[in-house]
Amino acid sequence: MITELQALILGAIQGLTEFLPVSSSAHLVLFPWLFGWNDPGLAFDVALHLGSLLALLIYYWPQWVAMALSIVRPDPASRRLLILLLVASVPGAVIGLLLEKQAETIFRSPLLIACTLGVMGIVLWIADVRGRNVKKLDRLYLGDAILIGLSQALAIVPGVSRSGATITTGRLLGIERQDAANFSFLMATPIIAGAGLHEMPKIVHGGINAIVIGGFVSSAIFSLIAIAALVSFVRTRTYKPFAWYRIAIAIFVAVVYLSRQG
Repeated sequence: MITELQALILGAIQGLTEFLPVSSSAHLVLFPWLFGWNDPGLAFDVALHLGSLLALLIYYWPQWVAMALSIVRPDPASRRLLILLLVASVPGAVIGLLLEKQAETIFRSPLLIACTLGVMGIVLWIADVRGRNVKKLDRLYLGDAILIGLSQALAIVPGVSRSGATITTGRLLGIERQDAANFSFLMATPIIAGAGLHEMPKIVHGGINAIVIGGFVSSAIFSLIAIAALVSFVRTRTYKPFAWYRIAIAIFVAVVYLSRQG
């Protein structure tokens, strides 16, 4: 079992990396591996994701209220966005359920994570450089939502990054940087909520203690910081720093892994 301090650190890592396009799942696997900590397991990861979910609901509360009310009152723009988000969430939910066992075992290999971090870093960099800023949220179509949803499904493999995959696809589709981030974060809400409900029995069975609560609170606080920071950052800057960070971490992890094999 991990300690309370390790839980707080992992919560902060989850919060900062869930919404930056650098893969929270990769960092949550790599930190215990690098420092010799006990693996907290997928159930603890889910508790941290629930902290990120709380941050999403706080930050995007006005949009979610508007979308909910659009069901019973005229608000075509909010209703249209709600439909797009629901459609985009289906592929990730289906593939997540189908590959749940692999997510807990073979997909947690450090060498695999290094490869996916590096490859997706290069793809993010290319997409951001070549992507045109021609679409805002009100110009997204059903086909765009389906493609972004399919890319989100790839995040079952640590190192891919849910936000990284969806933002990359959004940029390839010509969505403006800030709106690509906003749609990615809004789309994360139902998928994280669904995963949390699906895995809740594991958390309850394991017991809600100081470690779980500390990780949850830490994750919520740092998730809120990360959301606000990234949305503000990409108003005037590119995603290139995150691409280079992914590549650097990938090289570091691969070197450490190979050195330990010797």
